[in-house]
Amino acid sequence: MPENAYDCIVIGSGPGGYVAAIRAAQLGMKTAVVERDQVGGRCLNYACIPAKAVLRVADILSEVEEAGEFGIDVNGSTVDFSKVIERREKVVKTLTGGVAGLFKKNQIDVIQGTGSLTGEGKVKVGDDEYEASKAIVLATGSVPRPVPGTEFGGRIIGTEEAWALEALPETLAVLGAGASGAEIASAYGRLGTKVYLFEMLDRVLPTEDADISKAAARQLGKQNIELHTGTKVENVKASDDKVSLSFGDSSAEVDYLVIAAGRGPDVEGLGLDEAGVKLGDHGLIEVDGALRTSAERIYAIGDLVPGPALAHKASDEGVIAVEDAAGLETHPIEYVDIPRATFCTPNVASFGLTEEQAREQGLDVVIGKVQYGAVGAGTVYGDRTGLIKIVGDKQYGELIGGHIVGAKATELIQELVNAKLLEGGYPEVARIVHGHPTLSEGVMEAARAADGWLIHG
Repeated sequence: MPENAYDCIVIGSGPGGYVAAIRAAQLGMKTAVVERDQVGGRCLNYACIPAKAVLRVADILSEVEEAGEFGIDVNGSTVDFSKVIERREKVVKTLTGGVAGLFKKNQIDVIQGTGSLTGEGKVKVGDDEYEASKAIVLATGSVPRPVPGTEFGGRIIGTEEAWALEALPETLAVLGAGASGAEIASAYGRLGTKVYLFEMLDRVLPTEDADISKAAARQLGKQNIELHTGTKVENVKASDDKVSLSFGDSSAEVDYLVIAAGRGPDVEGLGLDEAGVKLGDHGLIEVDGALRTSAERIYAIGDLVPGPALAHKASDEGVIAVEDAAGLETHPIEYVDIPRATFCTPNVASFGLTEEQAREQGLDVVIGKVQYGAVGAGTVYGDRTGLIKIVGDKQYGELIGGHIVGAKATELIQELVNAKLLEGGYPEVARIVHGHPTLSEGVMEAARAADGWLIHG
């Protein structure tokens, strides 16, 4: 095979792109990845991983400050943000180095530069062209979008810049109280920053179940966060050292304004028109269940295509795309059943339909709700306020949705996702023996509540 010829070329090395490349190599394809920045893409270098590294620091600080409740006297605590930055960078370097090591192990070539499609089904990087005989996978992710009346620059920043701040700000305004905005507010609020969190809709985490959203808002409000829902921010003006803004009859000045209100597919410069790749709604690339675009042998995954903008969704799509290119049988993803995770405190996790969505679809809805305090672990580990909610179909015992807010929610949700995938329902979850005392017993009790025989509650 010529030097510039491959079986599979992946453009982008984020969680979708690097997983697609590794799976392609496992299937015997000669594979290359085109990356214009750092291996690991935005998620590992600027977004998901840096975010969780900073959030983990805030979690530990919260535990230190609450240690007195467990009989441990701690004489004060301070945050050395330079060391927070140092650890954040170490975490990123470790994980991106791991991806680079996996590329080397699987004999995947990394082509540095900006990749674009040509009309001949090839990939152009700089002055060089590369041929892919089986698949070109587009995995360039997304870019931030400003809200009307704002533009990025200076002290008006996006979520990626928010996680890369070199000093702990005294004040911060966050526009958008979805997953990204809630995480930023929860991290910096607990680290000592005064945070204004704004949401145009009527509640924080507005895509989550209403009960979960309400419970999360109660806890966020205790974290040095001033919540403003149903609120429009106006008159945004940035200077060299501050940003001023108004909301309702009030105004504020902050060190930074973070826009966390939406992202769009990163398709600029990809050469989609030249290659015959069609766009659909919201500028997303049209694909079928195997992630095939309208152009032969060209696939698109992750934030470029419809479905939730989640790293694990992109990874699974990458696997499906290259397996299809290899001639294997694949199955479309049921996007509604992908677990959704928000790592603020309290954790929020969900899958499937909310109660409101299920009722709107005319389903025969049954609800099972249990607070963490109903089981022993909630009291032992100090989180009695968490809530587990199961949305089920009464006639068939089907799991329609699962919604959790509280400690380890992002881990606990997986049990319900797995049960649904294996065609189990809430009656089956209710009768699975769970270890004691564990928070997972709360999942069992919520299933029992849905099935009509709650024990602890």
